[in-house]
Amino acid sequence: MIPISVCIIGKNEEQHIENCLAPLTPFPFEIVYVDTGSTDRTKELAAKHGASIYDFAWVDDFSAARNFALEKASHEYVLFIDCDEYLSSLDTDALHRAVQACPAGVGLLLRNNYFEANGTPTNYPDRVERLFSKKQFHYKGIIHEQVVTRGGDSPLYERYEIPLTVEHAGYNGGMDAMRQKAERNNRLLFRELEKNPTDPYLYFQVGQSYNGIRDYENAYIYYKKSFALPLHYAELWVQIMATAYINAMNHTGRSEEAQTFFEPLYPYFAGDANFYCSMGNIYLNLNPPQPLKAMAEYVKALQCPDAREEGANSFIPYYNIGLVNEMLGSRDSALTFYQKAADLGFAPAVERLSVLGGS
Repeated sequence: MIPISVCIIGKNEEQHIENCLAPLTPFPFEIVYVDTGSTDRTKELAAKHGASIYDFAWVDDFSAARNFALEKASHEYVLFIDCDEYLSSLDTDALHRAVQACPAGVGLLLRNNYFEANGTPTNYPDRVERLFSKKQFHYKGIIHEQVVTRGGDSPLYERYEIPLTVEHAGYNGGMDAMRQKAERNNRLLFRELEKNPTDPYLYFQVGQSYNGIRDYENAYIYYKKSFALPLHYAELWVQIMATAYINAMNHTGRSEEAQTFFEPLYPYFAGDANFYCSMGNIYLNLNPPQPLKAMAEYVKALQCPDAREEGANSFIPYYNIGLVNEMLGSRDSALTFYQKAADLGFAPAVERLSVLGGS
């Protein structure tokens, strides 16, 4: 068995820290908790669950804190988890086999992000880079830090999925908390952009901050700046940005621009359910709309292996296929797909069923 150190950094996380640590304690992990200045009971609660506690003076640099945690980890292989992420499933035997099969790669855990969309509690699943050899990798970037190779600082390396899932509660704090977080993040990001004005990742993260508080106009501006720079389309963050950029364009009345921009890039992003849904939304928002092309994209989304019963990758395409059928005058088919979305708890689908006389 390959020994693994779980590394966590935090500050004033007494609301989350026990939910984070308790599910980890049954497993043979070393737990390293780095505190960046808590004034509440976070350190006390972390120690209660067997974590080794280290203090790090905050210097407005998340990578510095994470790399400090790497130094304190006793084992070569480290797994980073955030305080507001709670382990929900783990196959330790399969985890070790995955590391042994790809010792020079970076493992991607599955993260279920919970938030509210259209009045419906929902979940957006994504894969994030968290398990690697500290001899081969470290972190770079003062905020929204990236895993990069030591020496060359390259973000291009082999990635593999690991059989580990966490539930992310960080988006459930309400819009005021999201705005405060966006302001803090952008303060650091704008400072970095002054030093590195040609770094597309920084523009992407500024766009993400605005997107999180539904300021789609500013999100569009910064995603556009990022796409104007040289990109590796295979990188995970670029794949995420493609969907976010489309959504920002749809929200700001730029669907025609989105169609012109992304149709030539389609092969680079195909295969992701969220991208297919976003492309479908482009076609629905055109003037005039192209409902059949939209439906084809939603069907592709449902056929993706990352479609999940509890996530927007399933009820969003179901709902939108219902909407397309309603636009085309196929009431019975519309009811069928609205019902599928309603069965998954999507409130707008329940409303459409009521209007159309469904169950």
